[in-house]
Amino acid sequence: MQANESTDGDMRGRYQRRMLEIRGAFETGTSGSATIAARSAALDELVRGLWQQAVEQDGRLANGIALAAVGGYGRQELFPYSDVDLLFLLDARVVEKDVKDAIRRVNQEMWDCGIRVSPTTRKITECERLAEENTEFTVSLMDHRMIAGDAALYDKLSTQTIPKLLQREQRTVITRLMELTRNRHAKYGDTLFHLEPNIKDCPGGLRDVHVCGWLSALLGWGSQEKSPQTEAEGNEFLQAVEFLRLVRCFLHYRHERDDNTLAWQAQDAAAEAAIGLNGREPKKVDAAYWMRLYFRHARSVERRVMQMMEEMPVGKAPSKLLGLKRSRRAEVEQQGFRVERGRVVLDAVMEGDEDPANDPDVVLQVFTAVAQTGCTLGREAEERMSQALPLLSSHLEEGPTLWHQLQGVLTGAHAGDALRAMHAMGVLELLIPEFHGIDALVIRDAYHRYTVDEHTFVLIDTLHGLEGSQSGAKAEWATRFGALLRELPHAGVLYLVALLHDTGKGRSTGDHAQESARMARSVLARLELDAYESGLVLGLIANHLEMSAALRRDIFDAETVGAFAGKVLTPEMLRMLTLFTYADINAVHPDALTPWKAENLWRLYMATANYLDRSVDEERVGAQAESELVHRVAALLPGQRAEVGAYLEGFPERYVRTRTPEQVRTHFQMANRLAEDRVQLNFRYAPVVSELTVVTPDRALLFANMSGVLSAWGMNIVTADAFSNRRGVVVDSFRFTDTFRTLEMNASEHEAFVKSVHDVMTEAVSVEKLLSGRRRGRRKAPKVVVEPRVEFDDEASSHSTLLEVVAQDVPGLLRALSLTLAGQGCNIEVALVDTEGEMAIDVFYLTRDGAKLEKHEERVLRKALLQAMEENAR
Repeated sequence: MQANESTDGDMRGRYQRRMLEIRGAFETGTSGSATIAARSAALDELVRGLWQQAVEQDGRLANGIALAAVGGYGRQELFPYSDVDLLFLLDARVVEKDVKDAIRRVNQEMWDCGIRVSPTTRKITECERLAEENTEFTVSLMDHRMIAGDAALYDKLSTQTIPKLLQREQRTVITRLMELTRNRHAKYGDTLFHLEPNIKDCPGGLRDVHVCGWLSALLGWGSQEKSPQTEAEGNEFLQAVEFLRLVRCFLHYRHERDDNTLAWQAQDAAAEAAIGLNGREPKKVDAAYWMRLYFRHARSVERRVMQMMEEMPVGKAPSKLLGLKRSRRAEVEQQGFRVERGRVVLDAVMEGDEDPANDPDVVLQVFTAVAQTGCTLGREAEERMSQALPLLSSHLEEGPTLWHQLQGVLTGAHAGDALRAMHAMGVLELLIPEFHGIDALVIRDAYHRYTVDEHTFVLIDTLHGLEGSQSGAKAEWATRFGALLRELPHAGVLYLVALLHDTGKGRSTGDHAQESARMARSVLARLELDAYESGLVLGLIANHLEMSAALRRDIFDAETVGAFAGKVLTPEMLRMLTLFTYADINAVHPDALTPWKAENLWRLYMATANYLDRSVDEERVGAQAESELVHRVAALLPGQRAEVGAYLEGFPERYVRTRTPEQVRTHFQMANRLAEDRVQLNFRYAPVVSELTVVTPDRALLFANMSGVLSAWGMNIVTADAFSNRRGVVVDSFRFTDTFRTLEMNASEHEAFVKSVHDVMTEAVSVEKLLSGRRRGRRKAPKVVVEPRVEFDDEASSHSTLLEVVAQDVPGLLRALSLTLAGQGCNIEVALVDTEGEMAIDVFYLTRDGAKLEKHEERVLRKALLQAMEENAR
């Protein structure tokens, strides 16, 4: 027994020393592939030793049992902390219970070595059948290696059982494998672009590399390295695989566990350690540059796996590239190519004829067909066009002909996917060299999900989405904004603006809108657009941020509308900028375009359109709008028309335009109950964003105390606004998320939450006491540090000073700002609170003693606000 323990200890010690050696080699520059192969080899030695020891203890184990590595271990791709997939294969004559204890002891020894083993025991007859509920096991068998035991039994598995199974069940396994891949991609939103991607399971990750290998093997292609591809494409794919392996090793060693999430801090560390950089990159890069490399590699892998799935003979993969049924009627035949079963096939090259892939007109017609029908490029067509790029460059004709062809691509319903394909092949940069600077460019903050080039394509996808029917929460807005799109006489110009609007981000000039407009001039010169269309393009690009900026002001203030109208000048420019802004916000990340933002965008469009329409009598419109609102609310409150009018008197236009008649009625009724209770609350809980409205007489610290009590309960304020009427009645509304899911997990807490707010607002409980009772844990470090900024604008409003505060979105920020404003004697006429990722953007319309702030008062206030934010952030 002691001898066995000594032998076990020796084997364990050798393995652990070998792990330290492998880690040391990795940290001094060994590749990811070499690292995972070295761990696999070390484990082979350990498993063989443990099994030999088991056989010496029990001679029955010498025959009828084989130990096979499967899955990642079978591929010799054991990452530092990966699970080990080990198959104990039994002959049909072996009784499992006779060997169960020996198998358990071997597994236990491996666990004692710190190895997370995932053992499977199967009789060889069980491996002959496909278990549809566990296709993953069959797939794991495709990557098998003999480790120890009965060689004849393993040989039977390798040469007979598995080949027969895969030949018999080929279509089923392919279909199931593609289904699993689609489901996994859907889990990650069908996009490789994530702020903190999982490099194993995300689209474009290592799991997709494995899928390529499995599909290749199932079709008899051999390994993925030998799949049909161009030499350049093959090299690009292999470089991506090596990069991902290197990064996964880095993550495992960094966290000392099987953690495959490329978290924010890990990105910083990978950039600092120059993980995956070669001689072509700078020796020192920041995390944004490093993530650019990651996305390029992930994009290469995603493109490969999607191409392979498209070409499978069964179970076509519904990708973003395929939005239509494959009917014969949808197929196209043009000079130089045709579309067969949804894929582009170039005409064969006859002796003495020129390859159509060398003809720019044919190539651009191919991408026009992709954009208009949703077909995809066949692998052979893509290979021929890629090889022809140098000739295309020399034969390309610029001017109106090129603009006509590019416009055909841009206006196709599937333009985004056509442009992605052109971008991946280098065709887009051939036409628009200015686009190269934003290839995989990362804007590294917690708000922008996509790289700049992908953001551009998503923006174009969004615009085209307005042309078709939609369902869900955005259907109403798609209908409204879609009507604007259909009215445009120059739709192609809008799509060109979308393509070029962020090209300036590739150059660090500070003002990317102006730089993009400058770069667009050379594009317009080459395309030879006429003066009017060129003016539209340049004006829209230079001003493409103006509507988003106006949304952070009081859009119902006539001066805000007038200032914005002065920048768009014409109704057509306004429609284009409205559509662009809608799509631009939506393309930041999937949740950026909230119903609240869409509503305000539409209202700003309507207000500006009326302003630009000279036939509209502005005074009569104002009177009619007020009369109509009073009428609609009064219709819900028979006999109280005069009282409703008195209640509404003095409210900013924003209040009456952003509430439904039913909401105004509720607020009116709450105001009528103030004699009974001076604090009226209306709480509407929702799992995503809840809303709390308070109606109460105006007084000092009101907004600050509301912010404080919400902070004390751990609520994160997303948006807020505050209004008062001529009678001094305040209506403050706060929309917030439940950070700790307190209200979601405890329905009984809803009443306690409302009572707590009421107690603070009636001064029965001090907000300071409530805040002190809240345990203040250590704040999580922000992904991106936002430097606080305080700006004043004395021109935006005739009656108020506009204050804009940009800062890190941390608990208690709004209360700290509100307390400071109150302490400086400022009255909040309108408050507009918003967040973008980890950045808070709070706008206040302020007065002091009924007038705007003086310059010296602004200086004092700025200093006080910056100090308050600094203290709150501690």
